[in-house]
Amino acid sequence: MSQKILVVDDDRQIARLVRSYLEQAGYDVKVAYDGESAWQGIRHDHPDLVVLDLMLPDRDGWDITRAVRMDPSVARTPIIMLTARGEDTDRIVGLELGADDYITKPFNPREVVARVRAVLRRAGPAALPATALSVGGLRLDAERREVSVDGQAVDLTPTEFDLLRMLMEHPGHVLTRTDLIEKGLGYEYAGLERTVDSHIKNLRKKLESDPANPTYIQTVHGVGYRMRGE
Repeated sequence: MSQKILVVDDDRQIARLVRSYLEQAGYDVKVAYDGESAWQGIRHDHPDLVVLDLMLPDRDGWDITRAVRMDPSVARTPIIMLTARGEDTDRIVGLELGADDYITKPFNPREVVARVRAVLRRAGPAALPATALSVGGLRLDAERREVSVDGQAVDLTPTEFDLLRMLMEHPGHVLTRTDLIEKGLGYEYAGLERTVDSHIKNLRKKLESDPANPTYIQTVHGVGYRMRGE
């Protein structure tokens, strides 16, 4: 069965173009042109991924992303943001709200297809041994793509899961942002390496009792991050 993609953009020409390329790539694609229609489509259709424009009538992309991440029934839905803005702050805000990736307009539609494939690949079954990783009370099951802290399940986006997996596979070892991008995410991130910081910030909010003083994911200033060693 084809994976379902929801494309959300109030520019109908762009929406049609992205839809056409994704359909040629074998995806089942639906389109929404405003924020409220997008939200209803996400809740009712449960797409496998959303390509979401930031600037929308009635409800913008930030609001939709926030709503998705707060709703347990759709919280794990991968989101790729589209933005016409060149300001890094807009991208960072989107990532901190829980977007998995972003693409800046104007873009090559083939790039959208490539990003969709990459994010869906990360969201799918792990091509890893069916083993669990653990550090203290933090546990990650690579096969089931499940994470828990002290026995409590934690919902992570595909990007957050793969970054955490990478860190947990190398406890005590410092990983640069480039390491995390290339080895953890498996493709070149278009943009600043600092976008990794946004995902780490989100992970700490979800995993740590005190995100400001993390016990699991430690910052190595000027270098990157490491998972605490046992």
